[in-house]
Parts: sequence; C-alpha cells; structure tokens
Amino acid sequence: QVQLAESGGGLVQAGGSLRLSCAASGRTFSRYPMAWFRQAPGKEREFVALIRSGGSTLYGDSVKGRFTISRDSTKNTVYLQMNSLKPEDTAVYYCATSSRPYYRVDNVGDFDSWGQGTQVTVSS
Repeated sequence: QVQLAESGGGLVQAGGSLRLSCAASGRTFSRYPMAWFRQAPGKEREFVALIRSGGSTLYGDSVKGRFTISRDSTKNTVYLQMNSLKPEDTAVYYCATSSRPYYRVDNVGDFDSWGQGTQVTVSS
C-alpha cells in the first residue's frame, strides 16, 4: 500500500496560478501511474490529470492547456501546475494511484490509493 499526502492548495483569484504537490511513500513510486482528481460540493469526483510511469500524460477536457502534471521520481512527488484558474476549478483536489495493470480514468474505483485532499478555492 502507498501513502499519499497533498499540499499546496489555497485561495487564489481568477486568472492566477497554484502548484499542488503530492508526496508518495510505501512502494516504488516510479512504477505506477499517478493522477489528480477533484471534487466540488455536490458533484462527483472528476478526473483532472494523469502521468504514466513512462512519463506520458493525459488531461481532462476542462483543464487541457491550463494544467500540467509532472513527477519527480527522485523526490517521490507528483505535481499539478494550475494556470489561468477559473472559479469553476474550485474543489478539493485529490492525488491517487492505481496498482492495476488496466484502469480507466473515468472510474475512480480503479484507483486504490488516495490522499486526504487539499482545498483549492478560486475567487471571481
């Protein structure tokens, strides 16, 4: 089992930027995909971004061109750089990983380890 801990959330004005971090421990970090999800009040948890072990990335449609996911295997940390933030980006952001050989980013059940979440609030 892996432990995940997010940090970097906060309050920012629309158009601003934030960088989230997720520190992982407990298993070989670089072998597994790492993802970010978010959940706004009253809404389902939504896929944001994923980075595979080989470094390729995938983004949700609502964040393409504005968010960038990256990983530093020397620090066992994955990052989410969020630019041009909008009020609709307000949510709790979660880091997650999957130990499954096959997974779908639209199925949160395929991700078996989650962090506690960090709040991002974008004011208009």
